[in-house]
Amino acid sequence: MTDYRQKYQMTPVIGWLLRDRGGMILLAILIAASILIPVGNLIVPEGSAFHVPTWMMSLLGKYLCYALLALSVDLIWGFCGILSLGHGAFFALGGYAMGMYLMRQIGDRGVYGNPELPDFMVFLNWTELPWYWYGFDMFWFAIVMAMFVPGLLAFVFGFLAFRSRVTGVYLSIITQAMTYALLLAFFRNDMGFGGNNGLTDFKDLLGFSLQADGTRAALFIASCVMLGICYVVARCITNSRLGKVLIAIRDAEARVRFTGYRVEYYKLFVFTVSAVMAGIAGSLYVPQVGIINPGEFAPALSIEIVIWVAVGGRGTLYGAVLGAFIVNYAKTFFTGVMPDFWLFFLGGLFIAVTLFLPKGVIGAVPAFGAPDRQSAFSTLRKRFLNGRANEGGKA
Repeated sequence: MTDYRQKYQMTPVIGWLLRDRGGMILLAILIAASILIPVGNLIVPEGSAFHVPTWMMSLLGKYLCYALLALSVDLIWGFCGILSLGHGAFFALGGYAMGMYLMRQIGDRGVYGNPELPDFMVFLNWTELPWYWYGFDMFWFAIVMAMFVPGLLAFVFGFLAFRSRVTGVYLSIITQAMTYALLLAFFRNDMGFGGNNGLTDFKDLLGFSLQADGTRAALFIASCVMLGICYVVARCITNSRLGKVLIAIRDAEARVRFTGYRVEYYKLFVFTVSAVMAGIAGSLYVPQVGIINPGEFAPALSIEIVIWVAVGGRGTLYGAVLGAFIVNYAKTFFTGVMPDFWLFFLGGLFIAVTLFLPKGVIGAVPAFGAPDRQSAFSTLRKRFLNGRANEGGKA
């Protein structure tokens, strides 16, 4: 047994990762970033060219959360064919769970000095804490809720939708409708989540100030670690027998159903896991940006997530991570240089990728694809030559 695939046959996870070139590169980058970025911020002096400013570390941390969100969408869209336009809802619910914990940590340091009620509740003349805020003074409870609430919503929604065999564009529409309904609900002041302003003015996390560089570095490391863990989990799912069934459902759902598989159970499982990942991303996002409001439920965000995945490369996992970084860096750049043209650029980017890079940026690099995968440019060239040959034959 000299081949590494045989050597690690008793540990399939290691074997899958060793064969996953793009995944190995991604994990290596995450490990290096989790060490070098905090060191560059905390240890390297500010005058040095290798110093990493705190704002840059926080910005990269936000990109990592978006990358995890894109990974969750690629898991269901790229491997199961479920195009969800409502994953921003799961992301926002995870963020609200963490935001509620951070609000409870403020205590009597708020504007109104109430040790029990957040400032917005005092302003609205609330006299007692709502029952659904109980327990959020404990960090572990907030983390559990950041995963449980999105997962529960996805389970209930998916059970009703998949059991009714809602697929395709109809499923995409109702996921977007779900997100919009939550947007309207969280805008209401009587919901108890801050209304239009949302939750903000956070002070500390686990007793550590959120403004301290050390806390920011810890959040960045946590984002790297969780992205790496979720990538490994997603890769294990897609490379297992379960993953083969998911791919078969994506390519020919009717055939899989006729062979005796309960398709709705497979779709429900992967949809719920994807929602939990999105909730984790939201819980890491909120303490790094310092606010969560109903705007995170906006359908436009969910559509942007799909664009991230398409740009990076649908069905690759690591391509979704790359796409999230590319698009969000472009957004940061263009909204600062040409803010009025950002949406035009985003639309043009999506059209260009659809026409010229149907497999995304990763798909244009054959070394990261399957052995039979060709670059988009080679495909376009072949189509062009075939078209010329057909025209010659007709003549």
